[in-house]
Order: sequence, then structure tokens, then C-alpha cells
Amino acid sequence: MDPKTTMPGHTPVRQVGTVTVTDDTTGRTFKLPLLEGSTGPRTIDIRKLYAESGYFTFDPGFTSTASCESAITYIDGDEGVLLHRGYPIQDLAEHCDYLEVCYLLLNGELPDAQQKADFERTITYHTMVHEQLIRFYSGFRRDAHPMAVMCGVAGALSAFYHDSTDFTNPLHRMITSHRLIAKIPTMAAMAYKYSVGQPFMYPRNDLGYAENFLYMTFATPFEPYKVNPTLAKALDKILILHADHEQNASTSTVRLAGSSHANPFACIASGITALWGPAHGGANEAVLKMLEEIGSADRIPEFVRRAKDKNDPFRLMGFGHRVYKNYDPRAKIMRELCYEVLGELGIKDEPLLDIAMKLEKIALEDEYFVEKKLYPNVDFYSGIILKAMGFPTSMFTVLFALARTVGWISQWKEMIEDPQQKIGRPRQLYTGATPRSVVPLAQR
Repeated sequence: MDPKTTMPGHTPVRQVGTVTVTDDTTGRTFKLPLLEGSTGPRTIDIRKLYAESGYFTFDPGFTSTASCESAITYIDGDEGVLLHRGYPIQDLAEHCDYLEVCYLLLNGELPDAQQKADFERTITYHTMVHEQLIRFYSGFRRDAHPMAVMCGVAGALSAFYHDSTDFTNPLHRMITSHRLIAKIPTMAAMAYKYSVGQPFMYPRNDLGYAENFLYMTFATPFEPYKVNPTLAKALDKILILHADHEQNASTSTVRLAGSSHANPFACIASGITALWGPAHGGANEAVLKMLEEIGSADRIPEFVRRAKDKNDPFRLMGFGHRVYKNYDPRAKIMRELCYEVLGELGIKDEPLLDIAMKLEKIALEDEYFVEKKLYPNVDFYSGIILKAMGFPTSMFTVLFALARTVGWISQWKEMIEDPQQKIGRPRQLYTGATPRSVVPLAQR
């Protein structure tokens, strides 16, 4: 039986018709199955196209290709909808904490009170990392980017926890999922502590998930540290907003690595690597750098003009999204969090926020941005919040990786349990030289 059919809310794919494709040069026709899931666009099944016709499809960036069947996350970019297991992201951010969302992504349904207590206990008691793993950090330069450190130590986990890397064993998959969700925050906090030359702070079992991360990041051994509940709550919501986002670049990378049956720790390390790019997880860091480059509100018109100029390499970071052609549903929540955090910290005259708000107003009213549907996205505000909380810009993508780990491992788990899963092997449209003979060196 397909394991996905036992997951709450899963709707089996059904064929609703066929699509006929005609080759105008030869007159040959091919009938392709037309599939339908629970919601979203219908999908043309091209799995047998090459075998039956000898043709490939050409889709750079896979913008029109469904690479897998998934019941975890659904996005309707035109309507600005983001669902996890059918629940709108707005509802999850308002009524749930991050670990509840983790349980939902992994198991298909929100936990009841006992399930939540058991899950929290399990994660809490997995937060320690092997003591020898700590030695890895001393092998990095102090000025190394924390994401470089995370790539290394995440992959190294497989050398310490190889007792749970049998992907065919459901118990191993569960243990690995729990270990990753629990240990990535500890490793991320250690990456920060190492970069600033401070001693590592071990996790505490009396603190919640977000609280523990703030404690490990900002506490020191020589004075008591009290976690600000408003900041902990804000961070928890930020983690929820970044938990999963369908088949994006890093998630697809994790699935592709996992399709070769690589161990799950290595797969997550590959996701961290893909996330590092400024076009993906590094976008909020890029937003902050852009706001700092603008410098003052009176220079906004100049940079807006540059953004409209096709010959100018400058781009307005934090506007528009590869998927959303409407307002990013996460952006509104992040905007409210921004004011809550700055208010709690007593930051009234934050110049970057002033620039951001005026820039947002212009973009929402300017015909150029409206026509191209360049709405503010989640990255537009998150950098300002994280900076106000005390995180350096180099840690922004690390926090994204921390939040997205549950999405990666849920997608990896779903892929492994899918009986249709095959090793990833994209095709290409070859444009190189045609067959030719090698001329001996003496004759060239």
C-alpha cells in the first residue's frame, strides 16, 4: 500500500482525461494522461513520453514541471495562498507554535495535547549534540560564514548518528527526523558563538524551542540571561513562516540527493548548501544590504528609477516572488511582527524601517510595480526583525535553515515512502558539437 494513502488528508491522484500532442513535422500524435490531485492545476503525465516518442520536454528551472507527488504543502501564487496539510499559514501562525507545525508536517495532522507533550519531550531530549562534534568547530576560521560552518557540521552528523541512517526502516526515519529538528538549533547557536569567540552554551530542558535557541545564542556563562517572551514568540512565528514552501530550490535539492539513497544528514546538508544563495535563503540578508545602500528616504526615488532601468544591475530586493503573483501571505504576518518586536525593544527611530515603509508605499502604488505584481515578500521584513533582535546579517540564512529543516526532512520522508520514487535524472537539450574525430597531436 502507498504509505501516503494512510496520511490524513491525502487524496489519491486520478486520471481525468488525456491530452493529444501532435508533431507537425511528422504528423505523429501521442496521447498523454491528464492527472488531477486534490487542488491546483491539472498535470500532464509525461513519464512515458520519451519511451513512446523519443522526445524530451524542455523546461529550464522546472517552472512548469511537477517532479513529484506531494501532500505536504500547497501554494496558489495567483491568489496568495499557502497551505500546510490543508491549513492556511495565517491560521497556523496565529493558533499554533513551531513544534506543532513540525508535528503536522511530519505526521499529516496537528497533535492533540498528549501527542504534543510527547513530541516536545522527544525534541527537548535530543537537543544535545555529540561532544566530539564540537571539535569540528575549531577547524573553521573564526571569520568563516556561519552557513559554511553549518554545511560542514550538518553533513558530519552522519558520522556520529549512523545508527539511524537506514532509510528503509520507519523507526530510523522517525529518529533521524527528531534528531535533526532538535540538533540544528544547537549547531546554529554554536556557529554564532564560535564566530564571536564566546563559549558554547548547552541547551536547557526547561526552555521551549525558540527560547532555547535564543538562550544558546545570546546567553553567557558569567551572568544570568532571561529570555524575552515577546522575542521568543516572534522568533517562533518566524520559524513557522519558513517551515516549508513546496518544491523550492533547496527542497528539490534534498529530494534529488535523497533519491540516490544518500543518508538523510547528507541530504539536509545539501539543502543548507542550496539555501545559501542570495536568490533563495540569503534574500533577507540582501534586503538589509539594499536598505543600507539606499541610506536615507530621500534617495528612494533614485533607486526606484534604477530598479526600472533594464540596463542597471540594481534590483529591489524583497519585492516579487518566483511563485507568488499576489501579496505573499507570510509578508503581512511578518510586517505585524516587525512592529511588535521594535515596540518591545523600544526602537522608535529605526532608519532602515523608515526606508522600508516608504519604499513599500511607493512600490504598492507605482504603476510599474503594480503591473508586474512586485509585492513585498516575507524577506522584506524578516531582516529588520532579526537585526533588531541582535542577530548579525551572516546568521539570517542560518535561521532560515533552522526553520526549513522540518520541511526538508518531511519532504525527504515522503519521497522515501513513495513507491513511485526513482533516482533523479533530468534530461537536457544538447547544443554542443556533433560527433567528430580526434586529430592526433602531431597533425594539429
